[in-house]
Amino acid sequence: MIVEYIRYQLAASAPDAFLRGYEAACAELRAAPQCQGYELTQCDEDAKAFVLRILWESAEAHMQGFRKGPHFPPFFAAIRPFVNEIAEMRHYSLTPLAWTRAA
Repeated sequence: MIVEYIRYQLAASAPDAFLRGYEAACAELRAAPQCQGYELTQCDEDAKAFVLRILWESAEAHMQGFRKGPHFPPFFAAIRPFVNEIAEMRHYSLTPLAWTRAA
């Protein structure tokens, strides 16, 4: 599994419009078999800063499977207005250092 982090710093777009765009885009992530999950977070100190975390089967599954598959065109159409506001977009490998408190 690989984790993709996409960090947005909105300058021209409103946060509400960004969230609406990602509501549509996330439907395509859920439908794509290469995607194992996602999480979109908004900064408390700066409402125009967001981080999207996407879990992919692998970097190849993302770049070759999803990006060349049927779910990418509608995904990209939904987020196209925000692409120029991406500050960082990279894949990261998981390490054994992880912990979550049980609810």
